[in-house]
Amino acid sequence: MRNMIVASTSTIHGSGYLQYLLEDLLAVFKEENITDLLFIPFARPGGISHDDYTQKVHHILQPHGINVTGIHTLENKEDALLKASAIFTGGGNTFQLVKTLHDLGLMTPLRKAIFNGTFYLGTSAGSNICGLNMRTTNDMPIVQPATFKTTGALGYNINPHYLDPIAGSTHMGETREQRIKEFHFYNAIPVVGLREGSYIRVKNEQEILHGLHTARIFLKDQAPFEVKNGYNFAQLV
Repeated sequence: MRNMIVASTSTIHGSGYLQYLLEDLLAVFKEENITDLLFIPFARPGGISHDDYTQKVHHILQPHGINVTGIHTLENKEDALLKASAIFTGGGNTFQLVKTLHDLGLMTPLRKAIFNGTFYLGTSAGSNICGLNMRTTNDMPIVQPATFKTTGALGYNINPHYLDPIAGSTHMGETREQRIKEFHFYNAIPVVGLREGSYIRVKNEQEILHGLHTARIFLKDQAPFEVKNGYNFAQLV
């Protein structure tokens, strides 16, 4: 049993932190009587401290009656994961996040919590770790994890913040689509290009696209294709 929101990003243009997700998020908290959330700040966007990152989440959720605790403040982090009523892994650098989770021995307990039905919210890097591995992240390898394996809570990989090629652009670097094609030269794992403002709502065996945009699906040796809101990604595997 899984109960997740896997979002491309925490913030969309013109909106505040978590605001585009907040209504749906609070509905889950109300439905499941969740009042406490365990926050994983290890991705540390821009090098923000774990305390400051946790405070950022607290500032948004505390007015709605949700108590936020940073996992970094707890001595027994594995126990905290397994006993949490809700877990949120924020965005930032996926290499840093994955290295820290593996170094602390927390990737497996996090997977166990997710499959035990603990509500999980991931944004950006926190969504990358829902896939089979982190090899489709957009981030720089600022540190070296022991392994690229992640939770495998989804049977495919996510590419958050997916960007379409811009017509007439003079940029000479590879497009996101070309990078994913490079990934598929060596890997057969499906990849979901998740645009900002969209998310996957996972409930048991359903993995449904919600939000502002279509998503782009990449399969090895096949042309990529678009899917609309309501698409069930579970059929990819």
